Amino acid sequence: MKLSHLPLRASTGAFILNSGLTKREIDRDTAAYLQGMAANAFPQVKQLDPEKFGKVLAAVETGLGAALLVPFIPSRLVGLGLAAFSGGLLAMYFRTPGMTQDDAVRPTQEGTPVAKDVWMFGIALSLIIDGGRKR
Repeated sequence: MKLSHLPLRASTGAFILNSGLTKREIDRDTAAYLQGMAANAFPQVKQLDPEKFGKVLAAVETGLGAALLVPFIPSRLVGLGLAAFSGGLLAMYFRTPGMTQDDAVRPTQEGTPVAKDVWMFGIALSLIIDGGRKR
């Protein structure tokens, strides 16, 4: 890992790890709400039981957050994981009614908490591009 990747990986990793750990004890109603949001982008998640979905989401976030914090995992690899995760969040943002204004890009007040995750996608691209260079 390059020293310049440390702030990107540490801030993003700590944020995602905390989110995943918080979701370990998620209640059924909250899991169902998150599952409904995710189903706007990925209809297949409707097939899961909401509690199972919550556990899977918690595991994915915990794993990704930890991977970002572990320095011996290549930046390009964790960047790919972060791109998949944040890309999924952005897909959910763009496909959920009421998240965007009439131009289908700028967020509504309800969409701002998800739209702000675009920073994670930018960090992912930076890790992928810079992590692939030969030293």
